[in-house]
Amino acid sequence: MARPAAEQPTELELQFLKILWEKSPQPVREIRDALARSGRDIAHTSVITTLNTMVKKRILTRKKDGKAFLFSPRITREQVSQSVLGDVINRVFDGSAKAVLLGIFEHNDIKHGELKELRKLIDERMKENNT
Repeated sequence: MARPAAEQPTELELQFLKILWEKSPQPVREIRDALARSGRDIAHTSVITTLNTMVKKRILTRKKDGKAFLFSPRITREQVSQSVLGDVINRVFDGSAKAVLLGIFEHNDIKHGELKELRKLIDERMKENNT
């Protein structure tokens, strides 16, 4: 039985997207080379299979260019980050922004400058909500 399609890109698909967000469109060969440079040396046929799966999932577009196909992302980094973050917030933290922030504060050593930036963002959001 086939596994149901995931709503979020898989870890491997996310690596492909990161490459294509940096530069697109790209042919299979260049994508494979970029994966190899990042430490993920994958067989050419496996790269093609993954790219074609991503086209079927409507994550990428594919355009014929001579004998090769060029691939480009259909979704932005922001769309993926919002979707993944929303999923984590809902599934892990039961939709609680407070629980997410507490988890971040407990897990990370946040620098003073970052805390100031977060405070500014929170203050701005509070002003927006009060108007």
